[in-house]
Amino acid sequence: MVFSAGQSYAVSTNFDPLQQNIWGSKPHISSFSIKEINFKQCDKPTILSKKSLYISAVLSGFKHADESKVSKSRDPLVQCNAYEASRPQSIPISIEFGQGAQAAAAQKLKIGFYFATWWTLNVVFNIYNKKVLNAFPFPWLTSTLSLAAGSLMMLVSWTTKIAETPKTDFDFWKALFPVAVAHTIGHVAATVSMSKVAVSFTHIIKSGEPAFSVLVSRLLGETFPLSVYLSLLPIIGGCGLAAITELNFNLIGFMGAMISNLAFVFRNIFSKKGMKGKSVGGMNYYACLSMMSLLILTPFAIAVEGPQVWALGWQNAVSQIGPNFIWWLVAQSVFYHLYNQVSYMSLNEISPLTFSIGNTMKRISVIVSSIIIFQIPIQPINALGAAIAIMGTFLYSQAKQ
Repeated sequence: MVFSAGQSYAVSTNFDPLQQNIWGSKPHISSFSIKEINFKQCDKPTILSKKSLYISAVLSGFKHADESKVSKSRDPLVQCNAYEASRPQSIPISIEFGQGAQAAAAQKLKIGFYFATWWTLNVVFNIYNKKVLNAFPFPWLTSTLSLAAGSLMMLVSWTTKIAETPKTDFDFWKALFPVAVAHTIGHVAATVSMSKVAVSFTHIIKSGEPAFSVLVSRLLGETFPLSVYLSLLPIIGGCGLAAITELNFNLIGFMGAMISNLAFVFRNIFSKKGMKGKSVGGMNYYACLSMMSLLILTPFAIAVEGPQVWALGWQNAVSQIGPNFIWWLVAQSVFYHLYNQVSYMSLNEISPLTFSIGNTMKRISVIVSSIIIFQIPIQPINALGAAIAIMGTFLYSQAKQ
């Protein structure tokens, strides 16, 4: 019952608000008429209140008794007091997510950041790498500088404690050597390819890497389900269609991309077999790989091209391009290391299937961006071949799972 009043009243009544049987019967509210309530005005006026007034009853004399003795065993007077309703107060509610949900959300965000960074750095590298090769067509030196820049960056990071120095031993470097050899061959072959043909064509051919992976793994005794072999058909057919219809086809460029595919397949195989049980993380692992590849590549680069040829090419490039050529060379070297480093860090966080899908999407971004930036003429049939090959790569990653 609620009263809103400008004056205070005392309330008295003769009704029985609660009756309870001695035998434990349920309590009930007695019915009464509102006319039975007598209001007596108090002598002292009170301040007008706009708040609701709640009625609280103070009952006395209630005892467990028989119905016939109720009137004798309790006080017939019920005193009611009025009081102001308290103001509503906000109740703070804190919702805490489980540790598992928070960790999963953070992991997805981290992987998304890795993928976006990986693709962006790869696109930037390919653009600057092609600009450098157009003005300075010496892929052996360009490949060497890319490895040298990454090695220098990591040495500085270890010295300044920005990155934790890896704990390695002789067995680690021994297991890393065949991986470094395959990585060096694949890196140089891809750079040679891009010096001869368009960036988009090189990456279309490199999308055929799963076919080489299945072939080499099959020769080593590994078996695959039928769906994996069927997924190779669009890869091989798409790459073949793109190669036949390429306007600026070059055999050296084509063979360079094919050799790169084969070398990177062996790199992955050696890496899986030789790095089991090693505790070096993805970032430091790729840093060590770059340093060993640099030691392997440097003498071959000097033998194949040589300092005299490099000096003449340097003068020609600087005279044609100007100081921007130096910036191009530095950018392609730095971004090469960064995009590979991020890809190895991603591989530590995701499954091989997710990595393969990410690698496929990376090639699409590189192909499209290079066509736009370098304004490469492309025929519809050539674009169809590229699309078929990339779709085949995606189907392969699904079937491999």
